Amino acid sequence: MICMKRWISACLTALAVLSLAACGHEDPKNLIPDEKEERPTVNLFSPMEKSDPNAENVARTALDLTVAMAEEAVGATVAYRTYTAENYKDKTYDDVAFDRVNSNMDDLYLLNPDTIQALGAEGKLMDLSGLDNAKNLREVIRIANTVDEKLVAIPQEVVAYGLFVNVDLFKQYGLALPETPEEFLECCRVFKENGIETPIGANRWWLETFVFAQAYADLYNGGNTQAEIAELNSGKRRYSDYMRSGFEFLQTLISQGYIDAQKALVSEAIEAEKPDFLAGKTPIVMGYWGAANTETAYGKTDFEMQVIGFPSSRGQMPVLSVTGWAVGANAEHRENAARILDHMISDEALQLFSETNRVISPSKNVSVECVPSLAPLNDRIEAGVYVIGSNAGMKVEQWGNTCLIVRELLGGTPVEECIAAFDKLQDEALNK
Repeated sequence: MICMKRWISACLTALAVLSLAACGHEDPKNLIPDEKEERPTVNLFSPMEKSDPNAENVARTALDLTVAMAEEAVGATVAYRTYTAENYKDKTYDDVAFDRVNSNMDDLYLLNPDTIQALGAEGKLMDLSGLDNAKNLREVIRIANTVDEKLVAIPQEVVAYGLFVNVDLFKQYGLALPETPEEFLECCRVFKENGIETPIGANRWWLETFVFAQAYADLYNGGNTQAEIAELNSGKRRYSDYMRSGFEFLQTLISQGYIDAQKALVSEAIEAEKPDFLAGKTPIVMGYWGAANTETAYGKTDFEMQVIGFPSSRGQMPVLSVTGWAVGANAEHRENAARILDHMISDEALQLFSETNRVISPSKNVSVECVPSLAPLNDRIEAGVYVIGSNAGMKVEQWGNTCLIVRELLGGTPVEECIAAFDKLQDEALNK
C-alpha cells in the first residue's frame, strides 16, 4: 500500500510538472488529493460524560485513560453519549440503555446485570469470548456475564461487598470476628446486652448481601456451579431451596432488634448508618469495596476497621456484583467497538484502571495493593471464595429482585411469602 501511494504521488508530481510546462507560470491547484484518512468513530453510551482533563473524579479519569489508550491502539475516536435523568424524565438508565441497544443507536454500552441478562437472552449483544484479552478474565466474569454460552459483557472492575466492622468494639467485648451465621448472631447478642441498641446499621439497598451469602455459598463454592444453575434454569431446582436460609436469617436479625427494619426501609445507602458507625455507636455496617478507599464514606475512621465477608456455612463470604461493557450485536461500528473494548480490557489498561481506582480487576493477571482494612475480604476473593449477586446466566434476575423482596420482608411480609415470590419469578421465567 505504501509503495502504491508513492507511485501515485510520483505520477501526480510528474503531471504537475507537465502542467507547469504547458501552462506557463500558473500555480497548479487540487492536483494532489488529501491523503489524510478520517478516523472511524465508535459511539459509547454510559452514565458518565468524558471528563475534563483537570477533573478530580477518579472513576471518570480511569475510564478516560483506558479509552484513550484504546483509541490510540485502534486508530479510532470514541464519542461519548451520556445518560442524564433530566433528558429522559421518568426513564431509568437501564430503560434507556435497553431501548438504545434495541434501536442500534450506539456501539459500546455500559450495562447493569439485569439489562445484560435480558439483552443477551434476546441475542442483541455480541459474543465477546473471541477477544484476544478475554482469555485473561477471572472465572467470576465468565460465570456472571455468560448468556446462552456467549460471553456478552466484560467489566473493568469487579465490585465486592462486605461487612465493615469496628474491630475495637469487638475486642472490647472479647469477640472474634464472626465466620458463621451462629457466630454472627452471638456477636449481635453480646452487643445488644451491653447497651448497643442496634448492632447492625442497614439501608434499603444492601441487605440482600446477607441473603446471597447464605443462599449461594455452596452453589458457587461446591464445585458444581454450572450444573446447579442449569437445574435452576430448567426448573428441576427451586430458588426457595436456596433462598430460605438467607431470609430466615434476616428475619431473625429483625425480630431480635439487631436491625432496625423501619429505619432501613427508608434509608439510602451509607447516609443513615454512617454517622453512628463513625461515632462508634454501631459496630457493623455493610458496604462496597470502594467505600473503604474514600474519606467521604469509610476511608478514614478513628478506630481499627476491617472489611470481612458475610456469615455463611463456608465462613466469611464476599458478595460480588458484576456489570459490564457490551457491544451491540447489530451495531453499525461493532467490529471497531469490539477492538476498542479488547484494548480497554488488556492487562496494561486494566492495571492502569485498577491502580487509579484501587479496585479489583477482572483480569486474573492484574492485582493492586489494597488498603489494610480490605485485606480480609481481598484474601477470600483471591482464594476464589465468593458468591455472585448478579448472574446473567440465571433466568431469574438476582440483584434487583432480591433487593425488592428483602424490602417486602422489612415491611413485615412473612418469610414464606418472600420465598414464594422467588418461585413465582422462576415459573414466569420458565414460561416465557
